[in-house]
Amino acid sequence: MRQSTKLFCDYYESWIRLYKEGAIRDVTMNKYRCTLHWLRKLIPDVKLADMTRLVYQQLLNDYALQHERQTTMDFHHQLKGAILDAVDEGLIPRDPTRKAIIKGKDSRQKKPKYLSQYELHTLLINLDLSPTISWDWFIFLIAKTGMRFSEALGITPNDFDFSNQTLIVNKTWDYKTGIGFSPTKNRSSVRRIALDWQTIIKFSELIKSHPPEKPLFVKEKVFNSTVNNVLSRHCRKLNLPIISIHGLRHTHASILLFAGVSLASVARRLGHASMTTTQKTYIHIIQELENRDIDIVMRALSGLA
Repeated sequence: MRQSTKLFCDYYESWIRLYKEGAIRDVTMNKYRCTLHWLRKLIPDVKLADMTRLVYQQLLNDYALQHERQTTMDFHHQLKGAILDAVDEGLIPRDPTRKAIIKGKDSRQKKPKYLSQYELHTLLINLDLSPTISWDWFIFLIAKTGMRFSEALGITPNDFDFSNQTLIVNKTWDYKTGIGFSPTKNRSSVRRIALDWQTIIKFSELIKSHPPEKPLFVKEKVFNSTVNNVLSRHCRKLNLPIISIHGLRHTHASILLFAGVSLASVARRLGHASMTTTQKTYIHIIQELENRDIDIVMRALSGLA
C-alpha cells in the first residue's frame, strides 16, 4: 500500500475536475463545489492516507451539526465516489465510508408540497387565461403536464403536436445564466406528454401568432421567484395552501397516482430516470394507496366465505 501525503480536499478538487466537470449539469456541479468548500472548512489538513473510518465519521458529524439529515446524506454520497476511487488507487488503505452513520438537525416544518384535486381545480378555474400569453398560462401548462420549471420555459410552438395531442419535451431554458436553450436533465427527460383535448384547444389558439421556434414564456431574464410569487398570490386569494411552481409538478403526479395511473407511467410522464426516483418522491402517496388496496382486498376476500 503506497502512502499519500496529498491533502484529501486537494484530491477531491482534482477528482471533481477530472470526472465531473463537463459531464454533469452546472447546477449539479455547484453541489460538488459546495462539498469541496465544506471539506476545506472542516478538514483542511487531513491527508488521504489519514482518512480512516473515525476521521470520516467525525467529518459527517461536524457537517451534520449545521445541516438536516437529508443534506448530510447528499454530502456523504458526493464524497463516496471520490473516496472509493482513492481506495482503488491505493491512496487510502480501506474504505472509510463503510457503515457510516448519517446524522443531522431536525427537519424544519415543511410547507405543503401539493394541492388536492379539488384545490387544483379551484386554482385552474380562477386563472386569467386571456388571449395574451402570461404567467397564468405557464401555471396552467405545468399543472396539466407536470413539467419541470426549466422545461416549461423552453417550450416553443413547434413543440406542440396537435394532431397527436402531445407536447414534445426535448430541451430546457437556462434561466439561471440566461444563455438560452440547454439539454434536459437526463435522457429520460426527453419525452412526449399526452395532453387532454381542452388543453390542446386552448393552446392551439394561444400560440397561433407566436414565432414557431421562440419560447412562449421568455421575454426577458426569468426568475423562479417571480413565477412563484404569482402562484402564491393566487393561492392566498383563493385560501389554498401556498405551494411553489415545483409543487404543481408534485400535484400533477399525486393526482395521477390517486387516480390509479401506474408508477411506471407517472415516472415516464415526469421524465424521471427510473421508477425508484418516483417511488422515493411519492412514498407517502404510495403507502396511502397500499392501505386503500388492503381494504379492497379484505372486502373481496370476505365475500368468498
